[in-house]
Amino acid sequence: MERNRKKKRILEKGIFFAMILALWQISYVLGTEILGVWKSYAMPSPAGVWQTFVRLVGDGSLAWAAANSLLRGFLGYSIAVILGTGIGLLMNHFGYLCRNLRPFVTGVQTLPSICWVPFSILWFGLTEQAILFVVVMGSVFGMAVAVDNAIRNVPPLYKKAALSMGADKKQLYRKVIFPASLPELIAGLKQGWSFAWRALMSGEVMTTCIGLGQTLITGRNLADINQVMLVMIVIVFTGILIDQTVFRALERWVYRKN
Repeated sequence: MERNRKKKRILEKGIFFAMILALWQISYVLGTEILGVWKSYAMPSPAGVWQTFVRLVGDGSLAWAAANSLLRGFLGYSIAVILGTGIGLLMNHFGYLCRNLRPFVTGVQTLPSICWVPFSILWFGLTEQAILFVVVMGSVFGMAVAVDNAIRNVPPLYKKAALSMGADKKQLYRKVIFPASLPELIAGLKQGWSFAWRALMSGEVMTTCIGLGQTLITGRNLADINQVMLVMIVIVFTGILIDQTVFRALERWVYRKN
């Protein structure tokens, strides 16, 4: 039964992506050959993107760029998680910080990641450190708010029950607050990763370091719209892959424990 369900899901996804591909091809033919809305060099085609994919995979540049981006993304994201968790815990624990720092953090998290690029270049130059700075600044504030919200949304009854049974502060956080806030924390981690991944692309397009962002900007400079589209597809599918593997596994682990 479970195997049939998995096969059905795979078939549904295959049909869905086939429909998207068909609509893409129809739009390309209509726009470039029939209606003449776009020039052929300004509109990516499925065949052109596939040829670019074969070329970049063949010379190894796409895999190398993706590997570099993933490494930078996970490093910057890890730093953001550590810093954001610390800030979130402080805001939750101290009323003064909650009243004064939280509104500031909430406001700063709305800044587009590109806003941090000028500072990163001025302070670190066109280096790896500049990209990591953009990734961290683009996701750390969202992580802080997510951690604070996750702890704040734990039902007060849980805390009262634990305290009435003699739990100290350490036991309260370790055995009550942390387990109860795990589902929201996982959601916050997913959101933080999406912020970090987007911020990474903003940082990479402004530097000369090898990565997906630099491959995208190279395509733009060469007026190769198929390469630009290919990199966009790789960025999207990488995000989907991380969500469906890493975070889905975390969610299953949390629900099993609960």
